[in-house]
Amino acid sequence: MLTLKGKTIFITGASRGIGKAIGLRAARDGANIIIAAKTTEPHPKLPGTIYTAAAEIEAAGGKALACAVDVRFEDQIQAAVAKAVETFGGIDILVNNASAISLTGTLATPMKRFDRMHQVNVRGTFACSQACIPYLLKAENPHILNISPPLNLAPRWFGPHGAYTMAKYGMSLCVLGMAEEFREQGLAVNALWPRTIIATAAIMNLLGGEAAMQVSRKPEIMADAAHAILTRASRPCTGNFFIDDEVLRAAGVTDLSQYEMRPGAELMPDLFL
Repeated sequence: MLTLKGKTIFITGASRGIGKAIGLRAARDGANIIIAAKTTEPHPKLPGTIYTAAAEIEAAGGKALACAVDVRFEDQIQAAVAKAVETFGGIDILVNNASAISLTGTLATPMKRFDRMHQVNVRGTFACSQACIPYLLKAENPHILNISPPLNLAPRWFGPHGAYTMAKYGMSLCVLGMAEEFREQGLAVNALWPRTIIATAAIMNLLGGEAAMQVSRKPEIMADAAHAILTRASRPCTGNFFIDDEVLRAAGVTDLSQYEMRPGAELMPDLFL
């Protein structure tokens, strides 16, 4: 299967950044995209809303369903899943992209911020998966893709920002567990992570502004890598921790310069690699 035409894809955090890019790439195939995200009104520091993302997805050739969802709340997840099934007849793919980040040490991480990262990253991923899996198991080629890193227990990834690392690794542990749990049913559960930082609002606002953006890759590299994974047969493709450029090279893409924000720049590696 080389296309996502007619597939219904539930994407959390899809109003901007990597989530929206994955939706737009699938939309070009003619997929149905559920934009499950919080932003319903324009934000001064965060571009886009679920409605502007829906308009872009429709313009790209897909069908869009904008759902206001804060993944910390099961009732909002359940309502969005029910609306997706009512609208499109089922769910083929779940992309757990929504994430909260705070690169702070133990003494500089208020418990409110600790709780938010774990509620969004780990609990949100688990809750969305739990809500979607009954429908995914009925799909022809079901996939769950978590935007989370490979599990690397090197102390240097815990010392500077232990709370964030635990929250992101929780998403990856969901991959490890669910891939094994649903292996026999043919549900693929994988993770995808970028080799370099990606030009998103989080990078602009938290990791150095415009200077960091210039040493980033575009979100489209993650979108193209996700597309390559999600078009694979699900049964033999599960339990993997994919890196974006490795996926694309395996798919025959040899020139990655098209994804550079500033051509020829020395790219900044992402965390956890």
